[in-house]
Amino acid sequence: MHFYELVEDTKDGIWLVQVIARDQEAVLSQSSWGIMVQKLSQFGIRTGTFNCSNDYRSCIKRHWQHSTLIMSAPQTSASKGKVMLKEYSGQNIETEHIFRWMTSHLSRRIKTVRRSAQLRKEWRSDPAHPIKMFLFSHLAQPPAFFSSLSVKFTGRIEFIFVDVRHWDNQSFLLDIGVTRSPAYILKMPEGIYHYGNSTGEFLSLAAMDTFLRSVQPEVNDLFVLSLVLINLLAWMDLFITQGATVKRFVVLIRTLGTYNSVVLVSWLPVLALFQLPYLDTLYGYSLKLIRYADTTTFASLVRADWTFFSSHPALFLSTYLTYGLLIDYFEKKRRCCSRNQEDSTTNLEWLASLWDWYASFLLHPIALVQQFPSDHSEWEDDPSFLFERLAFPDLWLRPLVNVDYLKSLPTWKVRAFVHQSQDVSCVHQDNEHDISEMSSQRPTDSSPAGTNRLPHICSRHTGCLCNQVSSRLPGLHGDPDANSSHQCAESAPLSPSCCCCRNESLQTVEKSPEEGGSIPKKVSDDQDCDCCGWPSGMLPCTECVVCLENIANEELLMGLPCGHAFHQQCIVIWLMGGKHWCPICRWPSYKKKRNIVPPSTSTENTLLN
Repeated sequence: MHFYELVEDTKDGIWLVQVIARDQEAVLSQSSWGIMVQKLSQFGIRTGTFNCSNDYRSCIKRHWQHSTLIMSAPQTSASKGKVMLKEYSGQNIETEHIFRWMTSHLSRRIKTVRRSAQLRKEWRSDPAHPIKMFLFSHLAQPPAFFSSLSVKFTGRIEFIFVDVRHWDNQSFLLDIGVTRSPAYILKMPEGIYHYGNSTGEFLSLAAMDTFLRSVQPEVNDLFVLSLVLINLLAWMDLFITQGATVKRFVVLIRTLGTYNSVVLVSWLPVLALFQLPYLDTLYGYSLKLIRYADTTTFASLVRADWTFFSSHPALFLSTYLTYGLLIDYFEKKRRCCSRNQEDSTTNLEWLASLWDWYASFLLHPIALVQQFPSDHSEWEDDPSFLFERLAFPDLWLRPLVNVDYLKSLPTWKVRAFVHQSQDVSCVHQDNEHDISEMSSQRPTDSSPAGTNRLPHICSRHTGCLCNQVSSRLPGLHGDPDANSSHQCAESAPLSPSCCCCRNESLQTVEKSPEEGGSIPKKVSDDQDCDCCGWPSGMLPCTECVVCLENIANEELLMGLPCGHAFHQQCIVIWLMGGKHWCPICRWPSYKKKRNIVPPSTSTENTLLN
């Protein structure tokens, strides 16, 4: 069955099989057979050995009683024609004699023309064979590579050998452009193409095979070409991916599987379209366009490179590897300024993170899909959160949540300013009258010009927006003062030009060291947070409820989707421990919460404008 599948059922190939009879020696010695294999491989002829000791019945059935040589080749030039088996019966067992015996039998498959009348007949257009390859030569028979090509392109291209040794009409040869011998001319419906005049068009099996496949391609040729190009692109992902070595190969395997699956799935409808009879015209026009493009100079350069690298695979692999290393180098340079933590992980760390992601995807896909900031609904408006809590209670099963949402949480540094009394003054820069009154009430202020910033004034009769906001945020600035007439706090809706404070005589801490200014380390009772620099939607605070420490000046804070802020280190440790909710309100840390803005009065709208 192996012999039938590879040899007898092969319609477009030539085989030479050495049959070794049972309890007998081979016709060619091991060294002579090695030389024969090397010589025939240059012409695309495949070789093999059939040992009758492994299947004695087949040898008896085929009358192989003695060791011999069997050659197989298509009997006719029709596509999928019958394969003939020819047995070598000569007494001379030299490799050169056997090779001549093979070429003589293969040359009989090629149509030979020796008269001008026959050439005129073959030169006419033939719908059955629109593409013909002519060889004009002074040889007695066509060369071996030309005969081998005629077998490979059976049913696609007709090969004709023209013997010009005793030619009777030289003028006809000049008319069709034959000025030298040998001359290879491709006759197409679009015109005549002289092979061998462009770059890379050598008189060899590989070069001419590439040329003819590009002129008259089959669907299988296009499929193999697309598969090769897609895999070359997929292997580049090994160099583009940065990080651990295991990560590179895992990403490569995923990319190879994805790309090859896409190619296979994409070719299925293409093959189905080619079977429709209505698209024969489109198929013919496509081949015509391919032939026009294939006869250009650029196409000859591409074929030359393809032939060169296909004949030198080691050079191709080294060139491809060098190109990949250059891409890896430039990719590292591009990511040097924005290198993240994932690029510097080791193999074990990356495998651990991959397993965490895989387990999270299998055990708790809801939390993985609803990452921050994917959801914009409220607690009471989101029934999926209730179902999630019921399905994964914290008492006996804690869900695994992907911690990639931590990269999306806002992070900022806090600033503080000092006040000297607990009396509250809300200042607005747009009220010039109140500014002049405050300036007249502070004649003893001897601070240097430009060191104090004049904040906004909010008069009592117009109403202070800060008071209204602070009334909803009790305890924001510590214990409220009973003698104070206002409690001011900065809220998210205020613009950066509005700052609230609790002092009569303001003294900022943004003095330079030459002026004797200093920045306190803690936001104590004599200091307030400069909430103007907080991100929109974050609720100001002076204490981290995780570590129960006051927020120090220039410390790094992190906010959650619910609006509460904490020390970055404290909240990261809290979240990485599996507690993916706010320590204050228990809102999930991976879900975005819509800010609730109460109805504003006309005075508030005026101040906001």
